[in-house]
Amino acid sequence: MKSVLELVTKLGPARLAAMGAVTLTLLGFFAFVILRVSKPDMGVLFADLSMQDSGAVIRDLDARGIKYETRGDAGQTILAPRGDLARLRMDLAGKGLPSAAGVGYEIFDKGDAFSSTNFVQNVNHLRALEGELSRSIRAIGRVQAARVHLVMPERRLFERDREAPSAAIVLKLMGDLDPSQVRAIRHLTASAVEGLKPERVSIVDERGRLLADGARGQDAQGAVGIEEKQTGLERRLRTQIEEIVAGIVGVGRARVQVSAELDLNRIESRSETFDPESRVVRSTQTRSENALTTGNEGAVTVGNELPGADKSAGAKTDKDSSSKNEETTNYEISRVTKTEVVEGGRVKRLSVAVAVDGSYAPGPDGKPVYQARPAAEVDRIATLVRTAIGFDKARGDQVEVLNLRFAETPAVPEFSEPSLVQSFLTPSKDEILRVVELAVLALLTLIVLLAVVRPLVRRVLTADPVPVALVAGPATAGDAVDAMLVPRENTTAKLVDFAQLNGKVQAETVQRVVDMVRASPTETVEVLRNWIHDN
Repeated sequence: MKSVLELVTKLGPARLAAMGAVTLTLLGFFAFVILRVSKPDMGVLFADLSMQDSGAVIRDLDARGIKYETRGDAGQTILAPRGDLARLRMDLAGKGLPSAAGVGYEIFDKGDAFSSTNFVQNVNHLRALEGELSRSIRAIGRVQAARVHLVMPERRLFERDREAPSAAIVLKLMGDLDPSQVRAIRHLTASAVEGLKPERVSIVDERGRLLADGARGQDAQGAVGIEEKQTGLERRLRTQIEEIVAGIVGVGRARVQVSAELDLNRIESRSETFDPESRVVRSTQTRSENALTTGNEGAVTVGNELPGADKSAGAKTDKDSSSKNEETTNYEISRVTKTEVVEGGRVKRLSVAVAVDGSYAPGPDGKPVYQARPAAEVDRIATLVRTAIGFDKARGDQVEVLNLRFAETPAVPEFSEPSLVQSFLTPSKDEILRVVELAVLALLTLIVLLAVVRPLVRRVLTADPVPVALVAGPATAGDAVDAMLVPRENTTAKLVDFAQLNGKVQAETVQRVVDMVRASPTETVEVLRNWIHDN
């Protein structure tokens, strides 16, 4: 303890304060570095959460004792250790978190059905139906979130006063939806709600684009159907052509564009045809008549009118008979009545453009060299394209197949898994940020060590400068040569002893040189001249 106290006394309060400041600075800096390096790598657990879902997830993480971070004003984004993301998501999903679309039919499991009114039951039923529809719509690809609003009019006493229900859907998408997916969402919603028709469903995305208009009539819906049919026809033909051409020239070496012109007119025609040669007896009617006529040319007398008189006496009688036969036959003539309705959307004209790249062969230097394809091969490709699309010259279809050199040599896709070296050469964004963070911390540590710690330690351990003293000697001309600088005592006794010993050795050495010069002045002068001459 005595040596420690002596050392503290020699250092002084200023040096002790400096040493304490350096120690505290180093401890704080290295503690920050250790905590930053040992901090777990955080990843996004959930994003774009509502305030209710965010609070529920945070409460669950606090109960588990898991470290987390929140981003956003209301904690919409929650970060957790990257290694625990999959397990946490599965555990929270088992608890129904996050709900993200409100409640479903489980709302009836929490309430008291006996104490709730009819109005509350209807509202809960509407909320549950909207929640279940939102969950079903989110199951469709590219749909990240969905909100459903149903308008269910009250039941009227008379059917003519009843209003049709309608629905509005807001989608948050990851990309764009195909027309078929939009129709699927409309039919899904209409099938789940009683009395709702697909054309009464409006769909809007998060950017405010109207994907489906529920206020347009049937005519507008028909026009939309024609456009979707045209787009689908062009896509289908393009896919067929690309498949058949890629099998010949290779994948990525053909560019295909298809333009389909459709006839939007709706034609309705009626025709009636009679065939006079084709007759069928429908009915036959036969009629026969027989007639008998008699004549009496006698005079009218009183005797003839008396009772019992013979009227035929003295009378002359003539007889006349006739017969008539009539036959009527009805025939049914063959008749054909034809009603033909041709809806809009018929293919009116097709235009196909196909650009085919040439072939590539290795050149003398090993690099691929472009070679044009023969005209016969291009003609065969054009024939295949015409057959694939159902080419009709009378309809005005056009097919053009040209051999052109593409701007870039087609690259063959590789599906092999990256090796360890490739994974190091192509790091992910998170890995790059982590390496940059560690490099910055290492650089700061080096700067602190070189610019702060090293000067402070040197200042603490280095002795203060003291005046120099001349070593006394005989009052002769050689005293100037014997004079030398001797350091005073250092901060420690060891340094003082070492300095004294070093001074004695130097003094003895100088004294020997002086004695040699005094003993042999001539040789000394000659040696000095040679040194001066050599230099």
